[in-house]
Amino acid sequence: MANLDNLIRQFQRTYGKSPRIFSAPGRVNLIGEHTDYNDGFVLPIAIDRRTYVGAAANDSRVVRVQSLDLNEASDFSLDEPDGVCEPAWLSYIAGIAFELETRGFKLSGADLLIGSEVPIGAGLSSSAALEISVAAAFLGLCNESLDVKDLALIAQKAEHTYVGTRCGIMDQLTVSAAQKSHALLIDCRSLDVKLIDLNLPDTTVVVCNTNVKHELASSAYNQRRRECEEAVSILRRFLPTISALRDVSVGDLEKHAGELPDVLYRRAHHVISENARTLEAAVALTDGDVEKFGKLMSASHASLRDDYEVSSAELDLMVELAGSCAGVFGARMTGGGFGGCTVNLVRTNEVESFSSFIAGEYRARTGIAANTYAVSTDDGVKEMKNGADENAPLDQTS
Repeated sequence: MANLDNLIRQFQRTYGKSPRIFSAPGRVNLIGEHTDYNDGFVLPIAIDRRTYVGAAANDSRVVRVQSLDLNEASDFSLDEPDGVCEPAWLSYIAGIAFELETRGFKLSGADLLIGSEVPIGAGLSSSAALEISVAAAFLGLCNESLDVKDLALIAQKAEHTYVGTRCGIMDQLTVSAAQKSHALLIDCRSLDVKLIDLNLPDTTVVVCNTNVKHELASSAYNQRRRECEEAVSILRRFLPTISALRDVSVGDLEKHAGELPDVLYRRAHHVISENARTLEAAVALTDGDVEKFGKLMSASHASLRDDYEVSSAELDLMVELAGSCAGVFGARMTGGGFGGCTVNLVRTNEVESFSSFIAGEYRARTGIAANTYAVSTDDGVKEMKNGADENAPLDQTS
């Protein structure tokens, strides 16, 4: 944890005092993409790459923030919630503070220093890791706490209101509630979380980064959400009890397919079929059926590529290359799409050769250097105690 030690030293040099350290992980979604904002099901894990926030109260109503990764510093006043945040990344932090104050928490001014191991723009929830770790820091400094569901909801609302991304709840809830050695089957309507042992014998989760950045706040992401809402609005004429695509069966969709424009039909078909795949995958994981899980992942990618149209040439190439490797059970894009990463289930003794092949072939075909990470599961948000070796999870009551 040399980078954590560096963060502490940098904090002391920058602010002249010692920090408390709060941390939240990135996440990889194994399956269940673009279902969360449709009240559906997702199956993510938290990964052992984390965002760290050094924090200490100050005697003002000003929050001073420095990012080690971006080598930028800025500040904002807790008394000016309508102010413009510059640079843009400050909106994630200020939004959390203002949303907490809206909910009745009286925050103190704070000095923050942020360092992260989660790649930005790769679809590994760098924004949620930032939001949740910052929320934990603000709450910790005023001796308050929230259960993980409320923490996730506040972070989601802040991203909607202050960043402009109409994200679902998956990322924030995963990085809040995750537990090591488990996947989370999340019902994004009720926010019920079922912990499932990561029962993938002799198998390693490998993330491959295309190093093509995506912007979730871009029009394409929000457009998909609008298209889903429009599909529900049309289908509700014939299915009056539905409130989201989660309530529509494949049979219902096919029965009324002629009422939907082709684009809306395909968007709905992805979401409805992806929910079914996710529930099947949870059973396969419980049973340790890696082969079935991998086939469901591959079907998920095809649906995201063809029906939902959120893949990219680089993501498709990465999945194609993975499919030609020995020891790969399944591969798919993960995250919002339009770039970012793939997630792959790889036989553990083939990980080194897989990573070498992907890196070499991807660079030869695109001219872009890819990164591959064999990841392990990790716990959700926590305050670090006594440096890197001891830590205590935050309140995880529900």
